[in-house]
Amino acid sequence: MSSPSSVAGVYAAVVTPLRSDFSPDYEGLDRLFHFLAGRGCHGLLLLGTTGEGPSFSREERLSLFQAAVDSRQKLPDLHLLAGTGTPSLEDTVFLTRSAFDLGFDGVVVLPPYYFRKADDSGLFAWFSQLLDKAVPEHGTVLGYHIPNVSGVGFSIELLSRLKDAYPAKFTGIKDSSGDPAWAQALGNHFGSDLVVLNGNDRLFSLALQSSASGCITAMANLLSPLHRQVWDQFQAGAMDEIAQDKLTAAREVLDRYPPMPPSIKMLLHRLHGFDLWKVKPPLNDFNPGQSDVLLSEFLAALE
Repeated sequence: MSSPSSVAGVYAAVVTPLRSDFSPDYEGLDRLFHFLAGRGCHGLLLLGTTGEGPSFSREERLSLFQAAVDSRQKLPDLHLLAGTGTPSLEDTVFLTRSAFDLGFDGVVVLPPYYFRKADDSGLFAWFSQLLDKAVPEHGTVLGYHIPNVSGVGFSIELLSRLKDAYPAKFTGIKDSSGDPAWAQALGNHFGSDLVVLNGNDRLFSLALQSSASGCITAMANLLSPLHRQVWDQFQAGAMDEIAQDKLTAAREVLDRYPPMPPSIKMLLHRLHGFDLWKVKPPLNDFNPGQSDVLLSEFLAALE
């Protein structure tokens, strides 16, 4: 079981390799794991937003969890996080318990994202049930804060209440809000007591300066060496402004071609020779007519 400090660092929110019939490409997943482990990633998040997690059934998620654990046997230093959040408490309990039973280092959990007007007391009750029923002692749980997508986020008050009630289990959050004021507010309120893994490449350096513990981003599928440069320099007491500027510029390009999963898969294919993996409906594959344009803009951002 991981301690909070052991989940610090650079994580890629990995894409899920899919064949033409939308079945998982397990060999492709294994190759991607080895590729990212060799490019500076401390760990990987499976089946987050970039991994199209909500598009998969419980059974499909379990098969991908097992494949990830199998791949990690050859990469013992690579940390694994699983995206387990669903609108159903029972499904989330099942997936979270399964991830820990299989040996994942932690889970990243969306709040229930259908009833968008649920208040903090309801969300606390939901997470309390999850933490009591599915999480072993000292199991690492990160809430997933992406309110612009999920419609439901975490308040400072809710985070404080969960942290106080479950200090050994509720470790922190993945912050994909893209809000610099929120990143700073987290640091001002919690300092290093709450693990914060930043999810927006533009804010990586700012988040680290605000006591964040690292990052989990889609773009780390492509540019993890730059994320690692920023991370390593910060650990050494310096800021790598050149690497951060490149991350910011590249993220601005990708944000013009939403959503992330098809664009990341296309760029992995064009830049690194991976198969051109499908995305699951309702997402569409990247428009072939725009591939050259995106590739050109992305490479220009890194110059």
